[in-house]
Amino acid sequence: MDDLHVIVGGGPVGTATARALLDRGARVRVVTRHGTGPDGTEPVAADATDADRLTALTEGAAALYNCASPQYHRWLTDWPPLAASLLTTAERTGAVLATASNLYGYGPVVGPITADTPLAATHPKLRLRAEMWRAALAAHEAGRVRATEVRASDYIEANSLLAVAVAGPVTAGRRAYVPARLDQPHTWTSIRDVARTLVTAATTERAWGHGWLVPSNDPLTVRELATRYAEVTGAGAPKLTAMPYPVLWVGGLVSPLVRELRTTYYQWDRPFTMHADLTTRTFGIEPTPLDEALAAVDTTPRTH
Repeated sequence: MDDLHVIVGGGPVGTATARALLDRGARVRVVTRHGTGPDGTEPVAADATDADRLTALTEGAAALYNCASPQYHRWLTDWPPLAASLLTTAERTGAVLATASNLYGYGPVVGPITADTPLAATHPKLRLRAEMWRAALAAHEAGRVRATEVRASDYIEANSLLAVAVAGPVTAGRRAYVPARLDQPHTWTSIRDVARTLVTAATTERAWGHGWLVPSNDPLTVRELATRYAEVTGAGAPKLTAMPYPVLWVGGLVSPLVRELRTTYYQWDRPFTMHADLTTRTFGIEPTPLDEALAAVDTTPRTH
C-alpha cells in the first residue's frame, strides 16, 4: 500500500483505525481539532471542515478515513460541512474516501439488516447518514472519487450504551438504569472489527463503490450481554432496570443527548440485528471473540 493514510477523528474508531494501519507499517496522520493521536502517528490540529487545509494534509495519501463523531444533537449542523469537505478533499487528492458509519441510515427495519437491506430512513437525523453515502457514491460512480463505507451496530468497547450505561455501573456494583428494553436481541460490534473492516475496504479495490456491514458476533440482549460482561470481568451479577420510555422522554426536556435517544429508541424496543455474511465471505474478516472485546470495554463516559 502507499505510505501515508490520513484519519479525521481521534475517538475510539479513529484510534483503532490508526493502530490497525500502524500494524501494517503505514504512515498515519491523525487530524483532530486538538492535535491528538495514538503513539506512532502524526497528530495535526486542524478544522476538517476547511477543505483547503484538509486537502493540503491529504496530498499524496492513499486513503482518507472519515472517523469523525460529532455530538449526536449537533449532527444536522456539524455533519454537512464536514462531509462536504471530506468529499472535496478526496476528489482533489485522489485518496480513497473510507467512511466509518452506522446503521442509522436504514431506519426502523423488520428482520435482520443484510447487504440487501435498503437505506430507507425518513427521520432527518437518520436520513442524513444515508444521504452522506449517496453523495459519496454518486461521486464515485461519476469517476470523481473512489469511495467506500463500513457500517457497524452499537459498539462494545467504548462510547456506547454498553460501556457507559451498563458496564460502568456493573463494574462498580451499582444498579444500571438502561435506556432500552433488556430482553430484545441486538447486534453488538467490536470497534476493533470496525477498524479492520475499514482499513480492508480502503485498501481493496473490489470494496470501492459499496457499503459493507462490519462482521459482528451473534445478537445478544442487553441482559445477556451484561451478564457475559460480568462473567468476563469478574464483576458481580448485574442489576439492571430498563428506563420506561416516558422517563426517557422527560429526560430529553433537559438533556439534548437524552432527547436524541428518543429518535433511535426503535433500535431497543424490538429486535435490531444485522448479518454481515457478505463482508466475511468477500474479505475473510471474522468478528473478534466476544469475551476478548468485552475484556477491553472502556467505561469512561464521552460526550461524542
